[in-house]
Amino acid sequence: MRIGVPKEIKTLESRIAMTPAGVHELVSNGHEVYIQTGAGVGSGFSDEAYVATGAKILPTIEDVYNTAEMIVKVKEPLKEEYKLIKDHHVVFTYFHFASSRELTEAMIESKAVCLAYETVELPDRSLPLLIPMSEVAGRMSIQEGARFLEKPQQGKGLLLGGVPGVRPANVVIIGGGVVGMNAARMAAGLGANVTILDKSLPRLRYLSETMPANVTTQYSNSHVIAQLSKTADLIVGAVLNAGEKAPVILSREMLKDMQPGTVLVDVAIDQGGCFETSKPTTHKDPVYEIEGVIHYCVANIPGAVPMTSTRALTNATLPYVLLLANLGWKRACEKYADLRKGLNIIGGNIVYRAVADAWGLPYREY
Repeated sequence: MRIGVPKEIKTLESRIAMTPAGVHELVSNGHEVYIQTGAGVGSGFSDEAYVATGAKILPTIEDVYNTAEMIVKVKEPLKEEYKLIKDHHVVFTYFHFASSRELTEAMIESKAVCLAYETVELPDRSLPLLIPMSEVAGRMSIQEGARFLEKPQQGKGLLLGGVPGVRPANVVIIGGGVVGMNAARMAAGLGANVTILDKSLPRLRYLSETMPANVTTQYSNSHVIAQLSKTADLIVGAVLNAGEKAPVILSREMLKDMQPGTVLVDVAIDQGGCFETSKPTTHKDPVYEIEGVIHYCVANIPGAVPMTSTRALTNATLPYVLLLANLGWKRACEKYADLRKGLNIIGGNIVYRAVADAWGLPYREY
């Protein structure tokens, strides 16, 4: 199979969907890999490194799409890429269709096969291709939150962990999944006073048993969130319903009771955001202020650390890319139920119910 890896064009997105080591595995299995020139530079990989493992370098994004049968990306196609995607393509990437009707309709029109990393699901309901980036995003949420608590960034001027005789910051993490767990560990390690919320009692028991002593667990509901937000210094939104639009868990009204300079980090922004006042931002312009509250809603948080993220992502995606390349998408999805759940759009039809429901569009069972 001819596999194309274009350069990501989202603002300050420096990840690439395949490492040279990944290329080596694909070429060893008899496939051709085409990399757009310069696509790996931001992650520390030169064109020469890809050529050394068997890739062929193409000069433009158009060349990659025109040559490849399967496109492997990191982020969802942007408007400039829509016209490049044709009905013979298999596109394997993070799509997050429930956050963009325009993207959904464009991919329906393309009639391509759209496989979404974020909905590949194992029998235990874990999301193997979302986990590595969720781990990065969870840890980054605290790193970025700590930065925007600084006074030069218009925050409260608080050190997350405090110092002897001065209280640490209050960090509230809404959602106890992979993002929330990694955020809590990071914040606790820096010495913050951490509260993590979730609706699953078994999950709360697990977190209570495994988290450091400065992490408190609490059952999540709107009243608890409203009360905790009044004294929070940093709030991380880390809720997820696979493939669906994120639920709104923090209202605009709640902002009025927060202290000026409080920081909100919405890690669910890829799926539409879990704060009512959230709107996507970029690494170039990451924050905005409403009611004196700082909002950090960058839609590709792991893109800030591409040397870590690219390797972590390829570790997870490569086995699936190999399956798709070796067997073809139909046989691979018939044989492997986890990969089949990644199918979102096929030949102009939505085959993932949560995406159809998000936009009130027709659903066809696959």
